Amino acid sequence: MSDTDMNIHKRTAAREAADMVKSGMVVGLGTGSTAAYMIERLGERVAEGLEIFGIPTSDDSEDKALRAGIPLTDFSVHRRIDIAIDGADEVQRGPLNLIKGLGGALLREKIVAQAAKRFVVIVDGTKPVDLLGERAPVPVEVVSFGWECTAERLAACGARGVKPRADRAGSLFVTDTGNMILDCHFGPIEDPEALVSKIARIAGVVEHGMFLNMASEVLVATSEGVERWEL
Repeated sequence: MSDTDMNIHKRTAAREAADMVKSGMVVGLGTGSTAAYMIERLGERVAEGLEIFGIPTSDDSEDKALRAGIPLTDFSVHRRIDIAIDGADEVQRGPLNLIKGLGGALLREKIVAQAAKRFVVIVDGTKPVDLLGERAPVPVEVVSFGWECTAERLAACGARGVKPRADRAGSLFVTDTGNMILDCHFGPIEDPEALVSKIARIAGVVEHGMFLNMASEVLVATSEGVERWEL
């Protein structure tokens, strides 16, 4: 699939998801290239009279939302989100488990998804997999203190490669919450629940990028149109 076709498919799924939003809703605004198209479409609808509040999952999404004219709020005012819309790096066929966080916002994305009554995931046709980890590493957000020890313990969980993420300039990537991300290459994960349990017990881990049993539905855009997957 060419980059042009992929972007067309991302935009198609994103705009369809944005059109699910109704006036009066609090909307979780995802992060990444696919979510950017969703924010763009919501901005268009706000200009047409849609009345919503958004809670962004990153500083980047906040900037995009403000430029699009979307009114923002936060959890001090709204504890629950009506619908959260975000992309994913992998979607497991069947249970709709996800790997997210290659954009670096996995902690805030998971907080928003967990607070949402409905979590809609938007992807192109390259993202579905039979098992998580087939193509994407699992991002793990960690505190910087002792990260080398944390990395060793993640390797002991089965990761063949554990690398600190760098930004585009080659410097150490720092999340919006001031943490590091270790990208862990586990390969196909037969038992994601067991792996999650192991990772959660490691001191220094803030959050991981496996989103298990969280997606309400997934919109998969391909050259044939948009497929809607639900549990």
